[in-house]
Amino acid sequence: MTNNVADHHPGNSVAEGNHEGDFGCSMVELRNFMELRSAEAVARLNDSYGGVQNVCKRLKTSPVEGLSGNPTDLEKRRQVFGQNFIPPKKAKTFLQLVWEALQDVTLIILEIAAIISLGLSFYHPPGGDNELCGQSSGGVEDEGESQAGWIEGAAILFSVIIVVLVTAFNDWSKEKQFRGLQSRIEQEQKFTVIRKGQVIQIPVAEIVVGDIAQIKYGDLLPADGILIQGNDLKIDESSLTGESDHVKKSMDKDPMLLSGTHVMEGSGRMVVTAVGINSQTGIIFTLLGAGEGDEEKKVKKGKKSGAPENRNKAKTQDGVALEIQPLKSQEGVENEEKEKKKVKVPKKEKSVLQGKLTRLAVQIGKAGLLMSAITVIILVLYFVIDTFGVQKRPWLAECTPIYIQYFVKFFIIGVTVLVVAVPEGLPLAVTISLAYSVKKMMKDNNLVRHLDACETMGNATAICSDKTGTLTMNRMTVVQAYVGDTHYRQIPDPEAILPKILDLIVHGVAINSAYTSKILPPEKEGGLPRQVGNKTECALLGFVLDLKQDYQAVRNEVPEEKLYKVYTFNSVRKSMSTVLRSSGGGFRMYSKGASEIILRKCTKILDKNGEPRVFKVKDRDEMVKKVIEPMACHGLRTICLAFRDFPADAEPDWDSENEILSDLTCIAVVGIEDPVRPEVPDAILKCQRAGITVRMVTGDNINTARAIATKCGILLPGEDFLCLEGKEFNRLIRNEKGEVEQEQLDKIWPKLRVLARSSPTDKHTLVKGIIDSTVGDQRQVVAVTGDGTNDGPALKKADVGFAMGIAGTDVAKEASDIILTDDNFTSIVKAVMWGRNVYDSISKFLQFQLTVNVVAVIVAFTGACITQDSPLKAVQMLWVNLIMDTFASLALATEPPSESLLLRKPYGRNKPLISRTMMKNILGHAVYQLTIIFTLLFAGEKFFDIDSGRNAPLHSPPTEHYTIVFNTFVMMQLFNEINARKIHGERNVFEAIYRNPIFCTVVLGTFAAQIIIVEFGGKPFSCSGLTLSQWFWCIFIGVGELLWGQLICTVPTSHLKFLKEAGHGITKEEIPEEELPEDVDEIDHAEMELRRGQILWFRGLNRIQTQMDVVYTFQTGASSLQGALRRQPSIVSQHHDVKNVSSPTHVALSSVNSTPTTSAVAAAAASPPAGNQSGECVP
Repeated sequence: MTNNVADHHPGNSVAEGNHEGDFGCSMVELRNFMELRSAEAVARLNDSYGGVQNVCKRLKTSPVEGLSGNPTDLEKRRQVFGQNFIPPKKAKTFLQLVWEALQDVTLIILEIAAIISLGLSFYHPPGGDNELCGQSSGGVEDEGESQAGWIEGAAILFSVIIVVLVTAFNDWSKEKQFRGLQSRIEQEQKFTVIRKGQVIQIPVAEIVVGDIAQIKYGDLLPADGILIQGNDLKIDESSLTGESDHVKKSMDKDPMLLSGTHVMEGSGRMVVTAVGINSQTGIIFTLLGAGEGDEEKKVKKGKKSGAPENRNKAKTQDGVALEIQPLKSQEGVENEEKEKKKVKVPKKEKSVLQGKLTRLAVQIGKAGLLMSAITVIILVLYFVIDTFGVQKRPWLAECTPIYIQYFVKFFIIGVTVLVVAVPEGLPLAVTISLAYSVKKMMKDNNLVRHLDACETMGNATAICSDKTGTLTMNRMTVVQAYVGDTHYRQIPDPEAILPKILDLIVHGVAINSAYTSKILPPEKEGGLPRQVGNKTECALLGFVLDLKQDYQAVRNEVPEEKLYKVYTFNSVRKSMSTVLRSSGGGFRMYSKGASEIILRKCTKILDKNGEPRVFKVKDRDEMVKKVIEPMACHGLRTICLAFRDFPADAEPDWDSENEILSDLTCIAVVGIEDPVRPEVPDAILKCQRAGITVRMVTGDNINTARAIATKCGILLPGEDFLCLEGKEFNRLIRNEKGEVEQEQLDKIWPKLRVLARSSPTDKHTLVKGIIDSTVGDQRQVVAVTGDGTNDGPALKKADVGFAMGIAGTDVAKEASDIILTDDNFTSIVKAVMWGRNVYDSISKFLQFQLTVNVVAVIVAFTGACITQDSPLKAVQMLWVNLIMDTFASLALATEPPSESLLLRKPYGRNKPLISRTMMKNILGHAVYQLTIIFTLLFAGEKFFDIDSGRNAPLHSPPTEHYTIVFNTFVMMQLFNEINARKIHGERNVFEAIYRNPIFCTVVLGTFAAQIIIVEFGGKPFSCSGLTLSQWFWCIFIGVGELLWGQLICTVPTSHLKFLKEAGHGITKEEIPEEELPEDVDEIDHAEMELRRGQILWFRGLNRIQTQMDVVYTFQTGASSLQGALRRQPSIVSQHHDVKNVSSPTHVALSSVNSTPTTSAVAAAAASPPAGNQSGECVP
């Protein structure tokens, strides 16, 4: 055994032998023992160890007192049995991220082009100065200039490096933030253990083997253990076994408790036997981790091996070049299989926003690809026709390098058009915006677990909120009581109550409540006493203290071990009962619970003399009218206390609950107040203004619920809103067979505001009903708050689930998207504000980016066609790309939210990203910029009285003319960035600009950098210094953007019907019906598009090869005609490919969370493009 353990801890193998002697069982022994289940485990426990008590002895711990908490002892236990910590997967290093950023195909192509350009610039062939080579080398004034040909290539490489570093840094900081978030969530997880006889809470990571842990309803077990004592314990082990039925745990049937499982009912204590990587969950995690490592190795081996002729195959393994191969070849089929396996990895659901964005990016990318290809073709054709056709020059071998340099230059121009057209800043903007929001939301008490929940919250149209703790303060106190035929409107004087009734109240409260609930002295002098545990029970315990009695004495007298049977509270019973053995041999049971439920089971009630008298149905009705309803109408929760004595002669059948819980004697009814949080009514008003309906779903009495809802402002006087009880609600929405009918539900939910006495299933039914509903023009987006274990399904079903950070159980937190660290409703309103802000930030960025895209592409394209050279050079384009992508996404995505966001209605899921107003702004500003730039391009030299920069030969020095064009272009972008801050057509674009320091820094920084580039950029940036007056003109034209923006604002959007919106989500119509299988591994439509995008790139590379062949043909001295012919197919194939792009492979679709919503529609790996071209998603 010892050696075995030593294998696991090579670090302390020497010391291991001594430690073994200290504890009566080794780690491996315990670990193997924990793998047994039920009867088998009980048998082994009794045979090998002689019961749980002996396991505790061997582990040197006391089942009652727990561990001593002595640091050396704890440390020793950690060394022998390991820590309760499962190491996370290693984060990617910065270099790995750099490598990933380099995989971007646009960048790869630019690098290749730049390297070719560099190579050619150093190659000076003999006879290169030959007159016959045409105007190519003409105009080079001196040797120094022609030597500077390498600069452009180097500059492109340099800017590629900058782009890569920026991307990698962003990814790295995102990763770091996410890990910080994870660790924060983990640190907040605490668990209750007993040490030195004291019940304390310690972080989960500090639990050691031998600890005695208290487990209760709603806990997520942090380690493996054996049950020492349990009441009515039921565990959900589906996370380990996949079985959804709850497993009953008891000392004699199945005492094994496993980490990672959820306590669904009951309470108990366990001794911890395995922690961290030795616990059942830990073992699974280790297997997973190891598995992944092996897989990666295999894939790498696969890639490395393979002779040069297998290169094509190696590419295919990356799941990119699939379509290049003949479809039916064996190789293709095998790779298809591989592809399927590969594709299934990304199971992350795309959020609605990401879906829309990826789709938009793909569409823009396609347009860019087309433009850049046409640009290159026009340039090449023009050059060839002009040189060899019009000027009738022969192709001379010694001129070839010069011609090739021209071709490379054209190619670089084409690639730069593409670089500018493809908005790679989009994903960056989303990430930055979400990461920034999540970080800031922490300060607003929102701990976001899933990034996209933040953005979904902005679209929320309905919030289903709990009452207790969210709308109210969750600080409960008894304020009224009905004891011995008297209704006390405030706490009665202890003297007024008969001693024997008082005794029953004290025992009934002290014993029949979880021993973990207690009232502790206040932390600060003069503060309120602290309530620990279940708040309702704390209210009752407080009531006992108010009656000048001591509950702790009773508990010491009757420790938990002496309790004979406990029926714990759950949402079905809505009551709790505890059975004790009486001294006379019979049993006494104390019960407490919702008054209407317990009173129904009462047949007697104690009168003012403390004697039981008969309690009939009509007495009950009278009591409900006179006592319970008045209490409930003040917003009080009513709790009834009762008891029952069982005779000694025969032991009752404890399993037939209905028999046991009947024939009770009522002791008292108390009214518990839970005051509404002062800030809630205002928050609810904000929600209603923002077009969000707040509904209250509570387990409380309908009168209590109605009173609280009115105080909060959920119910407004004079409106015909519905308040329903769970039973009534079910009666209205279910048919005879008991199935939920959507039409019935659709009649109810729009008016429903309060659902009282509701079970968790009712909550789930309501949420599902609202989400699936087709009433109204768009699908509702529902947020739900929950704290109990049973809220899990509703939290998962909702679009955004909020769990309570303080009162919430671990189960609820697991199922949620956002954790409210202060349990306060106002934090939800903050989340809505941030969510809307994310959406607006993305739109701002899009508005800015698309303007630049349109202008830059058109300028490069027309410039290339008319003047054979792009007015904006490759390096300049990359600089523009850097400002508009990386910096602008930083500047515009970090705008802080303002209250005004809550004054508009939610956008809805199908709203396009680019509204008509934005389209108007984009086209309007593009018109201004294009007019200015073309004017400068074709008439600028006359206006500024400088030499024209058009038709400059290869390697000629940069001209002032083109520098002015470039500088003006950047100035216009800078001022347009300020315009882009508003997307709803507001006039004041400077509003609250000082609240966003990042924006100001970026704008000023870009301006400073631009000055440096123009004045000192020289050859690499193709800039020559400008005079002061020229600078002023550039800036003046830039400021014109702001004035032009005001002009655009005056044009009413309603008149511009012809403007199209863009960036829609995928709508239902586009998804073929028969193809909605539930839960297919989820990949977004747009992802498929991107993958096809990659395939296109490889086709593009093939096309470049064809062009290289053309050049090769020229080199070998064949006639130019043949070369032209060879190139012909490449042009044809281009058109063919463009047609091909829009016919997507056959795609099976499934929607997020397997509801047929229109959101992020996901697609499984595609089968080969068959005849059925479904799932079209290119408009």
